[in-house]
Amino acid sequence: MKKFKFKQVLATGTVLAAGIALTACSGAKQNGGGSNKKSSASVALITDIAGVDDHSFNQSGWEGMVAYGKSQGLKRGTNGYQYFESSSASDFTPNINQAVAAGYKTIFGVGYSLKGAIASAAKKHTDKNFVIIDDVIKGQKNVASANFKSQDASYMAGVVAARTTKTNVVGFIGGVHGDIVDLFDAGFAKGVQDTAKKMGKKITILNQYVGSFTAADKEKSIAKAMFAKKADVIFHASGSAGQGLFSEAKSVNEGLAANSSKKVWVIGVDSDQSSLGKYKSKDGKKSNLCLTSVMTGVNVAVKDIATKAAKGKFPGGKQLVYGLKHNGVYLTRGYVADSVWEQAQTARSQILAGKISVPSHPSK
Repeated sequence: MKKFKFKQVLATGTVLAAGIALTACSGAKQNGGGSNKKSSASVALITDIAGVDDHSFNQSGWEGMVAYGKSQGLKRGTNGYQYFESSSASDFTPNINQAVAAGYKTIFGVGYSLKGAIASAAKKHTDKNFVIIDDVIKGQKNVASANFKSQDASYMAGVVAARTTKTNVVGFIGGVHGDIVDLFDAGFAKGVQDTAKKMGKKITILNQYVGSFTAADKEKSIAKAMFAKKADVIFHASGSAGQGLFSEAKSVNEGLAANSSKKVWVIGVDSDQSSLGKYKSKDGKKSNLCLTSVMTGVNVAVKDIATKAAKGKFPGGKQLVYGLKHNGVYLTRGYVADSVWEQAQTARSQILAGKISVPSHPSK
């Protein structure tokens, strides 16, 4: 996955002064660009605290916005498309205000942590469109809510994990307990359990939460303990904290030959995390430990809703759910064995046909 590195580009002294003033008010990052004519089609994205370059939700959302901008012939900047990066929750409201003041018509809040700030801003600015990603805001006609059937793609990840493990021990690491992470947890567990039953095997699922979406060091420790308990495939739904899992998996694999049967795998989340899985084995060969990634189509949702808004058909007051059917959620091909991939695709077809019902909350 391409890692974004953005630099601020401001054309005139007047714009520079305005940019400094706005940034000084919010204390957050805003990256500039050109000017456009289609102000009614303009869109802005407010990140959560993980930032735009998180290899996860925010990055996927920004990719969708860039794709939308290109499809509309818009440039990055005033009257076009832009992101406002949050370093802490205290940046949410200032960033939204900054986007409003800059004239952006449709404003996206990425992640449920922005729910309160988006709901409040929408009440104050009824002439603007607002979108909350990964949560629901009811009763506000200028707010659209976008959610994902992540449990379905996570079920497929469970099928892959169960058919890939050599130790019959797999793991799940969550960020913070809640309805959203429950989707990943429940879907993965059900996929593993159903597949183990079909194979006549007993597969142990280790399950632990970080208590954060950013504490990579803590996740690294959790991963180390899971690997010590023989887990050889671990799926995470923990935001940027997941980089700790990738780091620990590299530590394990770098001490092994490339074709070692003891190799451990990571299943990424939200965006294609294969770039985090690159490493060099003990025998000097380049390899990758990211088995696959459960994709949450934030990019799909952002482009879809932004396009609707540009056409004057903003779905205000509605709850949109993106699933397997239109790649709102899916698995990357990654390094999954051909026979295992076929089984995952069979599961996909069965879910779409209603033959497999995937829970949205883990069993207690």
